[in-house]
Amino acid sequence: MIVVTGAAGFIGSCLIEKLNSEQYYDVVAVDDFSDEEKNKNLEGKRISARVERNVFFNWLKENQRFVQFVFHLGARTDTTEFDKTIFDELNLNYSKEVWNICVEFGLPLVYASSAATYGLGELGFSDNEELIPQLKPLNPYGDSKNDFDKWALAQKRKPYLWVGLKFFNVYGPNEFHKGRMASVIFHTYNSVKQNSKMKLFRSHNSAYKDGEQLRDFIYVKDVCDACFHFMLNRKQSGIYNLGTGKARTFLSLAQNIFRAMSITENIDFIDTPEDIRDKYQYFTEAEMNKLRSAGYEKEFTSLEAGIDDYVKNYLASHKYL
Repeated sequence: MIVVTGAAGFIGSCLIEKLNSEQYYDVVAVDDFSDEEKNKNLEGKRISARVERNVFFNWLKENQRFVQFVFHLGARTDTTEFDKTIFDELNLNYSKEVWNICVEFGLPLVYASSAATYGLGELGFSDNEELIPQLKPLNPYGDSKNDFDKWALAQKRKPYLWVGLKFFNVYGPNEFHKGRMASVIFHTYNSVKQNSKMKLFRSHNSAYKDGEQLRDFIYVKDVCDACFHFMLNRKQSGIYNLGTGKARTFLSLAQNIFRAMSITENIDFIDTPEDIRDKYQYFTEAEMNKLRSAGYEKEFTSLEAGIDDYVKNYLASHKYL
């Protein structure tokens, strides 16, 4: 059995599709399955069991002898939520329980960290573990991810393989349910479809022109490939960046969406909402040497190719992966 927490979510459901495509069908999906819109992500997937998040630990104690691997991708991911207690419960403390039970039963673990841990990037975007205690995330979500990374590094007892992956700006199929937290590509596509134009945030930083804010956008299929790599290659534990290593502008992203939709560019700029303006990342770019040194050789999908695939094969037909 392979366990995937956050299984009905964006990345979790795409990972299950990846596992199925590699002929792994004994997959245990763990989540809160009360959201019917999110559950659509699992339709057509081959899953051996669905386990509610709040009973997962009891289930694992009873079934641990059948489990070979744990992917812990479940988390509260809303960067606009500022109630720290929510993140303490769902991201930090729940993840500690996952870690401890993997230690107890000798299970390998891959878990989701985040590039939100880097804050404004004052220390760069290096996944050197010695820098992690010095990072300054911009919101409680980033704090929760960094707090767990710090906690994991400090543990004397660790799973025999443990890998934390710092996801950068992930986009792709199965994010229909995410609302405001869906990728800018998802929102841009819908805006262009409805109005034949789109809006980008205006820059409030003199170092960047409007639309030239830079992010490391990574296609969800690449994220799943990297997760799968660590399931097959259980050698080098640690915390790794997972981006493309190449930052791209939002303007370039927008232009590629118009191109994929065969629509003439029509872009307006609007003020960044005040509730996120002071906590807005103007530049992210993953340093990827560490992941490459761990033996991951597959090339990452270019922004052009990723957007083209996402728009034409998923968004245009409201298709799930």
